[in-house]
Amino acid sequence: MADDAVLLHPLEAPVADRLAALGIAVARYAHPPIATADSAGEHWAAIDAVHCKNLFLRNQKGNRHYLVILEHTRRADLRAVADQIGDGKLSFASPERLLTYLGVTPGSVSPFGLIHDRAQHVRVFLDRGLRQATRISFHPNINTRTYVVAFDDFLRFLASTGNDVRDVQV
Repeated sequence: MADDAVLLHPLEAPVADRLAALGIAVARYAHPPIATADSAGEHWAAIDAVHCKNLFLRNQKGNRHYLVILEHTRRADLRAVADQIGDGKLSFASPERLLTYLGVTPGSVSPFGLIHDRAQHVRVFLDRGLRQATRISFHPNINTRTYVVAFDDFLRFLASTGNDVRDVQV
């Protein structure tokens, strides 16, 4: 059940403020910490939305960073993603890089972290299958909350960040 009475966590507040400034309606859900999409099933079961996992990756040289967003039940073939992106081997970025570029820690990776990437360093790749979603969910930079927004509103949020956003087939 949506919980609009939940107090905002300090990591969540900037996300809520940005979405409100954009006029984006949000359904907020509170739950115990969810560190991985695989462990979220029982907490997301009653939430009507496409739930996502977010992979924060870097290229082999470490000079480019990517946020790959896909439905939580899908597995990403990083080699295929790298081929589509046009970069060499991809690997998961370190917790330090995650904090530097998205302002979040492991277990809380979210496209909402793009509000901290003021230099638009991170390139965003959406799995094409997400384009069919009506409603989509993400952590608001803290893994004890889930935000659900309309997919079109999510695209408006992404556009507001100024980050490069493209589609990819995972």
